[in-house]
Amino acid sequence: MDFDFSDDQQQLRDAVRRWVDKAYGFERRRAIVEAGGFSREVWGELAELGLTALTVPEAHGGLGLGATDVMVVMEELGRGLVMEPLSQAFVASAVLGQYAEAGLAGQWLARVASGEALVVMAHQERQARYRLDACAATATRSGSGYTVDATKSLVPAGDAADAFLVPAQLDGKLALFLVERGASGASTQGYRTQDGSRAAELRCQASPATLVSAEGLAALTLAQDVANAALCAEGVGAMEQTLHLTTDYMNQRKQFGVVIASFQALRHRVADMKMQLELSRSMSYYASLKMGAPEAERHVAVSRAKVQLGQSLRLVGQQSVQLHGGIGVTDEYAGSHYFKRLTQMEMTGGDTLHHLGIVSSRMQETAGVFA
Repeated sequence: MDFDFSDDQQQLRDAVRRWVDKAYGFERRRAIVEAGGFSREVWGELAELGLTALTVPEAHGGLGLGATDVMVVMEELGRGLVMEPLSQAFVASAVLGQYAEAGLAGQWLARVASGEALVVMAHQERQARYRLDACAATATRSGSGYTVDATKSLVPAGDAADAFLVPAQLDGKLALFLVERGASGASTQGYRTQDGSRAAELRCQASPATLVSAEGLAALTLAQDVANAALCAEGVGAMEQTLHLTTDYMNQRKQFGVVIASFQALRHRVADMKMQLELSRSMSYYASLKMGAPEAERHVAVSRAKVQLGQSLRLVGQQSVQLHGGIGVTDEYAGSHYFKRLTQMEMTGGDTLHHLGIVSSRMQETAGVFA
């Protein structure tokens, strides 16, 4: 089997890396953070690169590419700390493409591909604690359609989104609905998160909604797996750049007349960071390769990757700060922003303990035993 990236994937990586280096520098990112944490202009630039269309089927104006291409793109965006939630375009194309009826999919997927529409998941509730099946939101049949009553938290770029994918209880079973931004009774309250990106609270009060799927838990699980696989790849890119910043600093900072990179104890800590980065990279590859597997296999594979990612994010981020010293937590230095992003990633899409619970609950009696 050939595990090398194809020429097209290498070209895709190079194109995204060039854009990050030239168009999304640290100062521009800081300006976007100060302006609220989301830039529609940047979203348009991502669309011009074809990234919002990456996984949208060709029949709807997309490129029809797969999980490995997503992984390549997200690594580079992670390296540049790009805050605009491109993974939501991948989530929307997966859920709408697989579960929505043809008319609804046709209505939205072309707009997602062009970057005209930002469609985001709005599933997190305060009491859910990462559980996808814990949902207090309710849906009611209203004439030929539906209305939704819901309060959702941490919706990515929620106050800039054009539509929301909202899970709600319908006749005692979880279903997934699409609520448009201008729907009556729907309101958002935006805020910046700890890493500078944008999120919002979404409130729906008898808001008109379109049914995406009556199999809400399956659709929601797919959405979360797509988002977490993308997050794993993004984390690899962010850790890689964090390690680069750390080693570059250590090769400049002097103590006792020599650069601190010459101290053996510190070199060992850098080696630990590199090992954790590569462990995460291999598990990110594993999660991406499992995206086409049956649901149960795919879900536990992504959780395994997220466990490793969480452990690595914490170690790499904390070691970077300690090896930098005081400068590592100053707002003017890029390293502090990588640390905040790595820390928030560990809590996004389920923290390490949550995913460790999923992995352990699916272990067989022969786990770890060679018969």
